Amino acid sequence: MDVKAIREQFPILNQDVNGHPFVYLDSSATSQKPISVIEAVDNYYRGYNSNVHRGVHTLGTKATEAYEGARDKVRRFIDAESTAEIIFTRGTTTSINTVAYSYARANLQAGDEIVITPMEHHSNIIPWQQAAKATGATLKYIPLQEDGTLSLEDVRQTVTDRTKLVAVTHVSNVLGTVNPIKDIANIAHEHGAVIVVDGAQGAPHIKVDVTDLDCDFYAFSGHKMGAPTGIGVLYGKKKLLEQMEPVEFGGEMIDFVNLYDSTWKELPWKFEGGTPIIAGAIGLGAAIDFLNEIGMDQITAHEQQLAKYAMKQMRTIDGISIFGPEERAALVTFNLDDVHPHDTATVLDAEGIAVRAGHHCAQPLMRWLDVTATARASFYLYNTEEDIDRLVDGLQKTKEYFGNVF
Repeated sequence: MDVKAIREQFPILNQDVNGHPFVYLDSSATSQKPISVIEAVDNYYRGYNSNVHRGVHTLGTKATEAYEGARDKVRRFIDAESTAEIIFTRGTTTSINTVAYSYARANLQAGDEIVITPMEHHSNIIPWQQAAKATGATLKYIPLQEDGTLSLEDVRQTVTDRTKLVAVTHVSNVLGTVNPIKDIANIAHEHGAVIVVDGAQGAPHIKVDVTDLDCDFYAFSGHKMGAPTGIGVLYGKKKLLEQMEPVEFGGEMIDFVNLYDSTWKELPWKFEGGTPIIAGAIGLGAAIDFLNEIGMDQITAHEQQLAKYAMKQMRTIDGISIFGPEERAALVTFNLDDVHPHDTATVLDAEGIAVRAGHHCAQPLMRWLDVTATARASFYLYNTEEDIDRLVDGLQKTKEYFGNVF
């Protein structure tokens, strides 16, 4: 992988921040955008801005072709069987909430179980809390191992014949844990449950094959994989989506509207009420083209090497705590002794290094780790070992600064 050539495709990286060359280590929050994506969105607005599906004029036809072409790119990217299974949404949060409202509330009842894990992002906790309250179902948690991984034996002990839905992240946005989705899906299906996968940190970094994983729903966001903000995907098995009612009603998603009743379009459009996120979908299609040109296997290998290098170099720092398993995705979450993570992030920012600090929308996991907050450095295809060296130098300066202060 020619990382130098890849970096040249990301204009935002070619700048100084606070008088230092910019190092961006917050891709788990949102990734930077390559020129091809920026140009794809720009070309849409400059050249064929129009609504989709509704007009027969030239610009409308071109916009519809680009929008639906992006849907097929997503289908192939995650190896779904049909474009009918690809719903465009605002992002992972909207996708999971769609399942929680349209599937869970219609199919769960008192005595049923929803099974999740303590490592979930709030977007994969709160919808299930609300679904449990609305239906009388019970929310259960698979316990974590000491290193922040899941034991399949614990999965088997937690999932029962009363379990109707299992919701789990593909990759933890805090620990970097990569969960064995295919095995968990097998266990869920043995008990007649469906599995919902939060793929926000999975799809950008790992080759996803939803057919092989046999997940029932898979949700992810475009902005974490080089696409614009405000566009995401809900994959669902066709037989399940066909049974589900829309959650938004209005234009675009209807078939016939009468005075007292209406019918819906077929999949996937019955879930895409109103004017869809056209530019975002086109940008997502361009981002997928960009990732495919490099190759997801190459991206994964590069990121794994960065994660190993980061762990090795960061462990040379006295008084650092690193959270999560040894084998992990491309992020390292950590704290420096006696330094609040917000202070760590502030000093690093002064050095031109962007990292994340806070609870990372994972407060239950923070309590499990027995911390109030952490700092997180997350990597993507455009990062280098030199970026990590800058991070380590910045952390040493942080320790020296606060050591002198106190």
